[in-house]
Amino acid sequence: MSDLPYRPNVGAVLFNAEGRVLVARRADLPGAEAWQLPQGGLDEGENPAEAVLRELKEEIGTDRAEILAEHPEWLHYDLPAHLVGKALRGKYRGQTQKWFALRFLGSDAEIRLDQDPHPEFDAWRWARLEELPELTVEFRRDIYRALVKEFARFAG
Repeated sequence: MSDLPYRPNVGAVLFNAEGRVLVARRADLPGAEAWQLPQGGLDEGENPAEAVLRELKEEIGTDRAEILAEHPEWLHYDLPAHLVGKALRGKYRGQTQKWFALRFLGSDAEIRLDQDPHPEFDAWRWARLEELPELTVEFRRDIYRALVKEFARFAG
């Protein structure tokens, strides 16, 4: 496992006007309540700030957001052993991520999970920032705890 690299990735902590955060339920885990924040791969040479807006557009159908802050560090997680070689196209041991806090400038009606022919998510909702670690899968919880601490000033 340690021979595999980390996949470069960006993530969005998208706050609405009330200071709640958008979370989305993974479509590929039917019956599971696996919620996560929008995130996605960083293309070679791509600027992370531009990539996070691109990922929002791809995953939730809108990029109507402004960047409020950037986490000062790249955060990473390792996949659990049973997912190595299967998840992330089998090429990576986990992900290294640059996270951004963003303010949503659109309306809820603009959030559309059905824009991609193979949507990653099948539901979304606004959650309290402090809920994040308990909503996600175990291997992402440390990252979500770091995001809660870093971006608490934007929460409602």
